[in-house]
Amino acid sequence: MEKLKKNIGNIFWKRAKKVIPSGNSLLSKHPNLYLPELWPTYYKKAKGCFVYSLDNKKYIDICMMGVGTNILGYSYAPVDNVVKKIINTGNMSTLNPPEEIYLSEELIKINPWASMCRFARTGAEANAIAIRIARAYSKKDNIAVCGYHGWHDWYLALNLKSKKQMEKLLLKNLKTQGVAKSLKKTIYSFNYNDFEAAKKLIKSKNIGTIIMEVSRNYSPENDFLKKIRNMCNKHKVVLIFDECSSGFRETLGGLHKKFKVNPDLCMYGKALGNGYAITAIVGKKNIMLNSKNSFISSTFWSERIGFGAAIKTIKEMKRIKSYEYISKMGRYIKSEWKKLATKHKLEITVSGLDALPAFTFKKHHQFFKTYITFEMLKKNYLCTTNIFVSIAHKKKIVDDYLKHLDQLFFQISKNKNNLNRLYKGKISSATFDRLN
Repeated sequence: MEKLKKNIGNIFWKRAKKVIPSGNSLLSKHPNLYLPELWPTYYKKAKGCFVYSLDNKKYIDICMMGVGTNILGYSYAPVDNVVKKIINTGNMSTLNPPEEIYLSEELIKINPWASMCRFARTGAEANAIAIRIARAYSKKDNIAVCGYHGWHDWYLALNLKSKKQMEKLLLKNLKTQGVAKSLKKTIYSFNYNDFEAAKKLIKSKNIGTIIMEVSRNYSPENDFLKKIRNMCNKHKVVLIFDECSSGFRETLGGLHKKFKVNPDLCMYGKALGNGYAITAIVGKKNIMLNSKNSFISSTFWSERIGFGAAIKTIKEMKRIKSYEYISKMGRYIKSEWKKLATKHKLEITVSGLDALPAFTFKKHHQFFKTYITFEMLKKNYLCTTNIFVSIAHKKKIVDDYLKHLDQLFFQISKNKNNLNRLYKGKISSATFDRLN
């Protein structure tokens, strides 16, 4: 453990906690989720799937890849060059950038069921905008939700009913102080693939909108998505698909294209601009036009870089078929994980989209996850038990990672009944209530 203690990132983290509540702005980058007191935390530069820390150490990112923002890899030259040209010609002005028209037209080509777009800069913003538009159209406040959709009041109010409400969706123990108690009776949840629960909510709670992820850890069963779509049609409920995470990972445009079920509104984010801030709401004209009946506006939604980066990113995704590569590589990683688990007689569950593979240990998962992160960091990998695959993850890089994991699985198997032999440091946090 000594070789990992001298870390400039830890010094900066102590500084950060003095001046930034919780230390940083994105919980998914909180060091306690990975390796308390030892995670590098801050970076100097990034290229491909390599990240350089403030200590000038070069790490291979077999982990979050910017929390899913960089399917094409970090500092991808074709996109960066477009951004540089925009900087040289002006990113903001009193007038509008024509690129927002070009991007709208491109997204509508990808989604022929849709005819209009709006834009924002974060996924949570895009979700909130979609909810506002849907409510304006349906004239109903109540929402049924299935999945993770951000930090805004309309969504977090779900945890006002019970702290366990969001556990079945994705995140545990999210705090709700500051969220208006009056929102408690406007949002209801149902589990993925539980059509009967969704049907019951539609009939009993005056639901005007269903918002959901098309898929995260599980595929739809028994025509789940088609049943949801038909039910929304029957009861005139707006169906929103949140494709912020999944939008460009298995097809160009999202999982709804794979399953052949079209929503009324759809959001894209994360990888849309390959690291540059841009999110989109795509939808049917009769619904989207209701945005004119509600004030939805923000200065930096009109900046030029996001639009330009997204247009070039989509062009590059089409050219190299990035979604095919990352899905194929993800399937390979899943297969190899299963082989290693069988080889070392370990019980794991492999889940997630092919391009977002993850595994969990049946027993002592958080401990073993921390141990893997610790040992892989020694070998200059940023690593945990899930991967946001990018085109920068070439087979040699992945195979080298798997060789190291093979050794760690052997040690886990050998010492699974005597954990102290493996690791004696602090265990990473599994929930957000321990991130202080």
